[in-house]
Amino acid sequence: MTINRAGTLGVNYFISYMKLIMNSFGCTVEAARDFTFLRLFQMQQDSMGVETYQQFLIAFRELKDSNS
Repeated sequence: MTINRAGTLGVNYFISYMKLIMNSFGCTVEAARDFTFLRLFQMQQDSMGVETYQQFLIAFRELKDSNS
């Protein structure tokens, strides 16, 4: 997936990205979150901006709740 660093990434983007990771690697929601945080944020919360990070956290919560 291509990332446009000029804008804020939304909840739907992160849900789709983490679902792709889960389906590709057969991993848990938590593992997909960790992979996404490493891959997209380089383990730094502010690397893509505060708003994008907040959208990431919301997406993780929604995905986790839908998989419980």
